[in-house]
Amino acid sequence: MNSVEEERELIKRAKTDPEAFGELYEYYVERIYNYIYFRTGNVHDAEGLTGRVFFKALEAIGSYRDMGFPFSAWLFRIAHNQVANYHRDRSRKQEFSLDDIAVANLSERRKSPEATAILQQQREDLLKILKDLTPIKQEVIVLKFVEKLSNAEIGAVLNKSEGAIKSIYHRTLVELRERLDSDDFL
Repeated sequence: MNSVEEERELIKRAKTDPEAFGELYEYYVERIYNYIYFRTGNVHDAEGLTGRVFFKALEAIGSYRDMGFPFSAWLFRIAHNQVANYHRDRSRKQEFSLDDIAVANLSERRKSPEATAILQQQREDLLKILKDLTPIKQEVIVLKFVEKLSNAEIGAVLNKSEGAIKSIYHRTLVELRERLDSDDFL
């Protein structure tokens, strides 16, 4: 979508036109799937939950009201609730798997084997630290750095104030910095 106004018009049409909702689906499905996958760590579950998110969105699109946040924040809120239900229903603490994030790109493959090995070790160290964060801190990091949402949008997704998100984000960065700076974080 090129503009906020185009998105608003598409949302308005989607309330009565399934094809317009299909366009919203096509535009957002990958982002929602990635978010859910990071929170579940399971491809099969992420696919099923993504389907549920869009089914719920289709059911509720008629009552959707623009509250000043992007439509994606509304979808992420539905996804957040579905993931919470997923974890509660399984009564186990499951964190998203950062191990499965594809992080190598073409320019990195052109580096020397030593540089590549060092970079890989640094990534593994960072992933270990990230996995030790609380689920809310992990979620803030994913929404901030993977989905590139603003603090206000993250607040809408997590049903917290923008100030609370800023606080969680700041504490998370401080914690990560301290762990990275310590020699015994592994």
